[in-house]
Amino acid sequence: MSAVTTTAPAVTEAPPAVRRRRRSLSPGRRLPAARLIGPVLLLALWAAASAAGRLDPGAIPAPWNVLETGARLWTEGTLADDILTSLQRAASGFAIGLVAGVALALAAGLSRVGEALIDGTVNLNRAIPTLGLIPLFILWLGIGETFKIAIIAIVVYIPIYLNTHAALAGIDSRFVELAEVQGLNRFQFIRQIVIPGALPGFFVGLRLGVTGSWLGLVVLEQINATSGLGYLMFQAQNYGQSDVILVGLVVYGVFGLVSDSAVRLIERKVLSWRRSLSS
Repeated sequence: MSAVTTTAPAVTEAPPAVRRRRRSLSPGRRLPAARLIGPVLLLALWAAASAAGRLDPGAIPAPWNVLETGARLWTEGTLADDILTSLQRAASGFAIGLVAGVALALAAGLSRVGEALIDGTVNLNRAIPTLGLIPLFILWLGIGETFKIAIIAIVVYIPIYLNTHAALAGIDSRFVELAEVQGLNRFQFIRQIVIPGALPGFFVGLRLGVTGSWLGLVVLEQINATSGLGYLMFQAQNYGQSDVILVGLVVYGVFGLVSDSAVRLIERKVLSWRRSLSS
């Protein structure tokens, strides 16, 4: 009997036109400093409109006037102290919200009992405007710093919980079956299956939480505060100092952009194994 020889089918390479068409479907290479293009363009339009006299200097001062005011406040020490106070408040509330959001998401995502007890309560909390809780928290915690940190923590934990829990619920059940076949214990299952599967959703929630901490802070610092960027802007409103208000808004914007960029950078490093459209 003669041996039967089989020949593997030849792999044909796609024509150049097809390859070009495939490549054109992707967004393309990431532009250097792409996230700064929009803010720089907005700043250029602001400066051009101010130089052309299209903006009322009393309502919207020119960028160079805002920069001069910021330098003056920094030299006097007012701006530096207010920035430090705001950073401390935002960091404290964010840390509490981060721990609470992750812990609740894991408890609800890994246990049906936990989901029954936690998920509905968190979604009820999400449906209630967080800033509407301020009067109640003032009655409970007083008018000092504690209620401000508590409100920021609530603003932070909700998006972290929702996105992390959604990522946990979206883990393919075949991975769970594979972990059972491989005989993984609970700790190994969480480390090898749960954490990698939940990280993409966690980082989305983390970015929303970082932004939410700054949004909540600007409101809370106008309530019985004696320092902070929000207090600085509130005092400037009473005296009609629009340049000082814009200094506060610019600082908030810079902090928000920098913190979001830092989370994005950490996300790219941690999830370097993932091949997605953005990468």
